[in-house]
Formats: sequence, structure tokens, C-alpha cells
Amino acid sequence: MANGFDPRGSAAPQPAATLGSRGVPIDAGLRSYMLSVYNYMASGVLLTGIVAMLTVQTGFVNALVQIRPDGAMSPTALGWLVTLAPLGLVFWMSFGINRMAAGTAKVLFWVYAALVGASLSTILLVYTSSSVAQTFFATSAAFASLSLWGYTTKRDLSGWGSFLLVGLVGLIVASLINAFWPSGPMGLAISALGVLIFAGLTAYDTQKIKSMYFVVAGNGEAAAKTAVMGALALYLDFINMFLFLLRFMGDRR
Repeated sequence: MANGFDPRGSAAPQPAATLGSRGVPIDAGLRSYMLSVYNYMASGVLLTGIVAMLTVQTGFVNALVQIRPDGAMSPTALGWLVTLAPLGLVFWMSFGINRMAAGTAKVLFWVYAALVGASLSTILLVYTSSSVAQTFFATSAAFASLSLWGYTTKRDLSGWGSFLLVGLVGLIVASLINAFWPSGPMGLAISALGVLIFAGLTAYDTQKIKSMYFVVAGNGEAAAKTAVMGALALYLDFINMFLFLLRFMGDRR
């Protein structure tokens, strides 16, 4: 995911193997850095799930959507606010990360994850709990495998960036068209394309986050902000992959 804080423009990343005697401490630092990224990301996903369940169990979800007699749901004014607010936070973090403290970035990330949880609570009204759980575990397994491959592969994945960005733009356009002129086959094609794109982004973003470490290592504030933005990128990959997979694996109530 592109963001306004990409320090790779200031220096070229170096693999740990080229650092000689510094290889061991750099490797230890890299492991610590990546662990913090995954901890932020996993904690964000956990917070999203907890908020989604609480939103349904407390009945607050009824303030976010109106259920019409035909069973269809339409967002209320508050529902639109909760849905669009995370988008504003992403832009704020992406373009303002250079000017904010690492602590502020962390708080915004938690707020973002909580708002996404509230907005996604409606899927628990549409799909059965068991199918949501099955899809979540399937997404977790796929994400872990793809991220591990992105972290360990010797192949340079930087060339994937422009290709995946074009695919993402096409996915958004196709989704908007299908929203106004619904088509079952087109919906399935969009879901399949979405899974593939975010699978690729998972590996690409993981390698990108890893390479950024070698630039910000030694700068605690920059490393902390880079870790938060890296967690946000992986969080978005996970959530979107989960939502597209749910269209295939989810059982409607």
C-alpha cells in the first residue's frame, strides 16, 4: 500500500548478508522489527473482530443499518459515517505520517481497526457465524503462508507493485459497476480477482516492509512509524482477502 512515509527513496535497502560483522545484530533487529509489525497487525485484526461481535451483541448494529421488509439492509447516516471514517483515517496516516509522532500513529491505527470492526459487524447479520469463522481461519492460513514466502524469498517482488496497483484500480471500478448493475457472474469474477490481488499484495508488502527496515534501522522514531504503517498495509491485505473469500465460503442466513 502506498503511503506518505516511504524512506526507501533516501537510500537503497541492503540485504543483511552484505553487512559483514553487523549481520548478526541487524538480523536480530530485523526479527524484532518484523515481530512488532505482525503484533500490531494481529492485534488490529483481533480488535476488529471483538468490536464487530460487541456491535452485534449490544444491538448497536441496528443504529448502523436499516433492515427493509424484503430483508435487504441499507446504511443509516451513522452507518455511512462509520463506514467512511476509516477511509479518512487511512489518508490522514498515509499523507501525514511524517508530521506525526509514532504514538499518534499507533492510536490512529487502533481507532481505525475499531471503526472497521463496527462497519463490518453487518456481515454477522448476513453470514452464519460458523462460515465466518471458517473463512477467517482459511484467510489466516493463506495470509501466513504468503507473508512467510514474501519474507523469505530471494526473488525481487518490487516489479509487482505497478501491476498490482493497476489490478486494484480495476477491481474498484468493476466493483462500483457491479454495485449499480448487479451481475452474479461478474460478482464471482470480482471476488476471485480480489483474492488474487490481495494475495499478491500480502507477499509484496511483506518484502517491502522488510526492505524498509535496513533504511530506518537505528532511528527509533522512524522505525516505530514504519512498523505501524507496515502493520496497516498487512492489515488491509488480510481484511480484504477475508471479505473476498467470504463471498465464496460464506453461508448466508
